[in-house]
Amino acid sequence: MNNRNTNNDDHRFKIANREALIGVGLVIFNFVWWFAFAYGMGGKDPSEYTYILGLPAWFFYSCVLGFIVMVILVTIVVKKWFTEIPFDEEDES
Repeated sequence: MNNRNTNNDDHRFKIANREALIGVGLVIFNFVWWFAFAYGMGGKDPSEYTYILGLPAWFFYSCVLGFIVMVILVTIVVKKWFTEIPFDEEDES
């Protein structure tokens, strides 16, 4: 008889689902950040733009600063909440 775990019994699937939801949350946060700065600050006449390091402020905050924030957030999340799990099938005998 086959002693392999089913998907419902395998704890690795619970961990993978939790980590996938965290990843989706990070993606949604990244999109909201980008959209808020890109369209919140960038939706005006270009002659009224302010500049940071030669870039329009909306672009700097949405793309440059947003990238830096996401790198930091992903690093923290992976180190604190993600778990290393083996991909090998567990032998229960």
